[in-house]
Amino acid sequence: MSEYLPRMPEPSHAELSPPEAVAERFYSGALDRIRRLMGVIAPVATAAACWKFGIRCAVGFALGCVIAFVNFYWLKRAISGFADHAVGATTSQSGSGIVTRFLLRYVLIAVGAYAILTVSPASLNGLLAGLFLPVAAIVCEAGYEVFIALTRRI
Repeated sequence: MSEYLPRMPEPSHAELSPPEAVAERFYSGALDRIRRLMGVIAPVATAAACWKFGIRCAVGFALGCVIAFVNFYWLKRAISGFADHAVGATTSQSGSGIVTRFLLRYVLIAVGAYAILTVSPASLNGLLAGLFLPVAAIVCEAGYEVFIALTRRI
């Protein structure tokens, strides 16, 4: 089906006007900023969970953060792989490998939840809260983008 869709070439930075090129560079860095924000939010929130709810909940939260970070990384790779296969680009990833890793994300979450539930049921809430790490990072990124858009008029 993709062979019937016209391919629109993406404009290069040289073809864009200067304000559009600045905006393109800024918004193209969003995934890297989200990844860095996750690296900052996870230890701070884990320390807060330890202080407020105790060590068991903090350990569950930290495990949830690790699973969420790996999940986010694998999701990014899966989407890139699906996009490359959709446009017919040659990739080193096979279609079945992409799907396997995509489904393995959910297996990882289930194994983490089962391990926490059997070792310490009190930590399950922390694990589930830790899985929302990408959401917190995306909300921070959205706030940052709004701030930059308003102050620099990007």
